[in-house]
Amino acid sequence: MGLAMSYLRLPQSLEGEPDPGRIARLVFGAADWRRRHSATQLLDVGGAWQGLHYLLTGDPWDGRPPEADAVCGGRLLTEDGAAELGMDVIYLAPERVKPAADHLVSTPFDSIAGRYDLARMASAGVQDAAEWARRPPLEARDRMLRPAYDALTGFFVAAAGDGQAVYKLMS
Repeated sequence: MGLAMSYLRLPQSLEGEPDPGRIARLVFGAADWRRRHSATQLLDVGGAWQGLHYLLTGDPWDGRPPEADAVCGGRLLTEDGAAELGMDVIYLAPERVKPAADHLVSTPFDSIAGRYDLARMASAGVQDAAEWARRPPLEARDRMLRPAYDALTGFFVAAAGDGQAVYKLMS
């Protein structure tokens, strides 16, 4: 099993702390951080994250905002401290959340589904693409990536509507 991605939406300032790095350590430094937040603040896309990014951008890692911001875009907060938290944390400021949400809403899944080419995805290094190729032809796309995309869209719309920042966790 490869890396998994989870999302947490939070106010720009937490307990009077405006620094995203300190907020990340405050929140994710607690072993029970998931229990401390409501289900509406959390989203787990598991191993679908890189497939989603590829469908959005055509690349497993890179891309331009706002489409890349939905998955891989943002500021890595744990470049030196990932061992401290046991995960990488990527921060997306509220002013970047809104354009990403708008892009997701204006880009229905069917408009990016044409990029779903498992041979290309596997050769580009998209996590799990080779595994997905062993399943029925469109199973991963329709049973995993489509629902994850719809949930991601709803999550970003809610975060943008509340003026929140998004923290992305890779573990």
